[in-house]
Amino acid sequence: GNTAAALECYDQAIAADVAYHEARFNKSIPMLLCGDFAAGWSQYEWRWKNPALQMQAKHGAYSLWQGQDALQGKTVLLHNEQGLGDTLQFCRYAQSVAARGARVVLEVQPPLLALLQSLKGISHLMAEGLDPLHVGESIDFQCPLLSLPLAFETDLSNIPASVPYLHSNPAKVRAWQSRLGVAQRPRVGLVWSGSVGHRHDAQRSIPLQQLLPYLPEGLDYVCLQKELRPADRLAMDANTPIQNFADELHDLDDTAALVGCMDWVVSVDTSVVHLAGALGKPTWVLLPFVPDWRWLLGRDTSPWYPSVTLYRQIALDDWTGVLARLRDDLQACADAGATRALAQTSGR
Repeated sequence: GNTAAALECYDQAIAADVAYHEARFNKSIPMLLCGDFAAGWSQYEWRWKNPALQMQAKHGAYSLWQGQDALQGKTVLLHNEQGLGDTLQFCRYAQSVAARGARVVLEVQPPLLALLQSLKGISHLMAEGLDPLHVGESIDFQCPLLSLPLAFETDLSNIPASVPYLHSNPAKVRAWQSRLGVAQRPRVGLVWSGSVGHRHDAQRSIPLQQLLPYLPEGLDYVCLQKELRPADRLAMDANTPIQNFADELHDLDDTAALVGCMDWVVSVDTSVVHLAGALGKPTWVLLPFVPDWRWLLGRDTSPWYPSVTLYRQIALDDWTGVLARLRDDLQACADAGATRALAQTSGR
C-alpha cells in the first residue's frame, strides 16, 4: 500500500535498465491506483512486452488504433484480452469508437456473448475462439479493450460512466421473478468469492462461514455465484438464509437477469461487480486493503460506476471492520424495508 515507495523503486529499476518491461508495467499499477491516468495508461501498455501476456495478444496483422487515426467509414475490431470483469468494464468504449464514425466489431469471451447483444454501438459481435472473423469487409484497425482508455485520453474527469450501458434480458428477468415469487422483503444478491485460480484470490475472497454472522434478518439473500467451493456449499446446505441458483447460471446473461431481480448487490471484487455496475444496479463492493487499481484509493465511490459503493479494509487481511459496516448498513435497509411494508399494510 505504500505507493510512493513503490514508484521510487520502479524508477530506480528503470534508471538501471530503460527497457526493463516488468518495472515499467508494474509502475503503471500504483499510478492508476492513485488516479494518475495521464501517465499510467501509457505505462500500462508495457504489458505487451511480458512474454506471458504476449500469448494473449491477438489480431496483430491489423493496424493498432491508438486514437490518432480518423475512423469515419472505417471498421474497427475491438477485442477482449483479460478477464470477464475487464471486458464488462471496458466494452463501454465501443460506443465512443462508434461515435467517431466507425463500424465496430467486438470480440468477447463466449460467456458474455448473449449479454453484450444489448451493448450500443456494436455492428457485429463475435465469440472469441468460436466465430471466424468473416464480417463482410476488411478490418481497418484493431484495439484491445484495455488500450481504449489511453486512446481516448481518459482521466478522472471524462470517464464514460453513463449507466446502464448493459441491460438484462426481459424474458429471463420475468422467468427469475416467477421463480423467486412476490418479494416480501428487500432482496440482496451475494457474491463472497471469486475464481480459485485468481492470483489475488486469498486477498479478495471471503469464506461463506465468515460472512454468515453479518447477514441480519429481515432481508432475502440470493447467491449470484456460479461456482461454489466445497466448504461454502456445505455451509450453504446447512440451513442458511441464502437461496442458491448456482447450477442454473449458465452464462453472464443468466446472472444479469437474476441481478435484475435484486434490490442491490453485495460482492467482493469479481466480474459480478462489473456486471451489476454496468446494469446500474446499486452495488456494495467489499475491497481488500490494497485493491485492484480500478477502485483507486481513499474514496467510497467509483468514477467508473455511479451505482457502486466501496467498503475498504482498513488493515491488511482484516475483514472485521468491513463486515461490521456491512452488517449495520444491511440492518438499516432491513429496518427501512419493514417500515415500508408496515406502511403499505396500514394503507390497505
